[in-house]
Amino acid sequence: MKTDVLIVGTGCSGLFCALNLPRDLKITMITKSMTERNDSFLAQGGICVQRDDDDFESFFEDTLKAGHYENDRQSVEIMIKSSREVINDLLSFGVEFNKDENGEFAYTKEGAHSKKRILYNKDMTGKEITSKLLAEAMSRPNIEFFEYTPIIDIIEKDGECVGAVLLTPEKEIVTVQCKYVVLASGGIGGLYRHSTNFRHLTGDALAIALEHGVELKNLSYVQIHPTTLFTDEPERRRFLISESVRGEGAKLYGKDMQRFTNELLPRDLLTKAIKEQMEKDGTDHVWEDLRPIPKKELRKHFPNIVNHCHEFDYDVTKECIPVVPAQHYFMGGIKVNYESKTSMQRLYAVGETACNGVHGKNRLASNSLLESLVFAKRAALDIAKNPKECVILPEIDMSKYDDIPKLKEKRKARVLLEIEKDGQRNV
Repeated sequence: MKTDVLIVGTGCSGLFCALNLPRDLKITMITKSMTERNDSFLAQGGICVQRDDDDFESFFEDTLKAGHYENDRQSVEIMIKSSREVINDLLSFGVEFNKDENGEFAYTKEGAHSKKRILYNKDMTGKEITSKLLAEAMSRPNIEFFEYTPIIDIIEKDGECVGAVLLTPEKEIVTVQCKYVVLASGGIGGLYRHSTNFRHLTGDALAIALEHGVELKNLSYVQIHPTTLFTDEPERRRFLISESVRGEGAKLYGKDMQRFTNELLPRDLLTKAIKEQMEKDGTDHVWEDLRPIPKKELRKHFPNIVNHCHEFDYDVTKECIPVVPAQHYFMGGIKVNYESKTSMQRLYAVGETACNGVHGKNRLASNSLLESLVFAKRAALDIAKNPKECVILPEIDMSKYDDIPKLKEKRKARVLLEIEKDGQRNV
């Protein structure tokens, strides 16, 4: 195969990158599963935006405080100052956000935010954004999609990324010659027993980067979401109960049905409080009470949560639901600069796969969609400014791909080991 830009992943960052590339470039997008089976579609709460000039300082401080002041400040500034432009881009693609009775945007608030600055579409913001981006990308003749086509390796020549090795749905190994590769393959939830992520997200890009000496950053910075619906089916993907419900007034109780914490703490601190309460109570979950939210608002703002809980025989308008922390988001990843370039020429990384330092040690709620979109666009603009030509691929020893299942397990083990080693360094 031959293309101009190969984008690995069909979540919001990969799609937004594709849509901001010049239309005269041939863009090939591949995904390990179906185009819609990515964590971008699962995002519930919303997307942050700087509301006005007066909001910059508090938005900046909220992001740094949540990240334990380990954030890259320039990355944070870029993200915040680009937020309104990105929202306007989304609106141009037909994305809709909830509005108030006056027809103005309705803003909500989540944990660790000092004010309401989050735009949302009910409790399915990620689906609203990503589905509209996907529809636009599919309508463009220069963008093609291949489902069930995972990346197996990148192809390196003279220190540059000049192509990739893919596995087709028919289990054939094929090579792709291209000018640029953009890794947008999501997080690492599939490495964990309990996670809100799709199970096929196993950090493939990290493993490949490790093998090629591409720099990584903060691999141990793994965020646990404090509230996911508890079930006794350990292999089921955990359903996230959005922070927005706590922002709108939901409470957390121990087994004695008494509040034990401030529900709007940053995610890592709230997770710690919940785990301590579970240990104190000798239970495997705590209780979340959505009844403080008016029924009309609950059904209007959180229909997906209400319906999903109903499928598990919980009526959130009448009773509490059991919740438990689960792996949710990866703040670390492949190290990139402010244009999303990796340490290898012609290789970019965006979204949860990348680490530009915005989130620091802990992500502020609803910054993930914004950060992904801002830096995906910057990657696209940088590629457009630096045209390259395809080069002849070097000879490749294809025998190392003879046993793909064994290769995958080996890579998963290595990524987990690197996360553990990074944690030891960061203690």
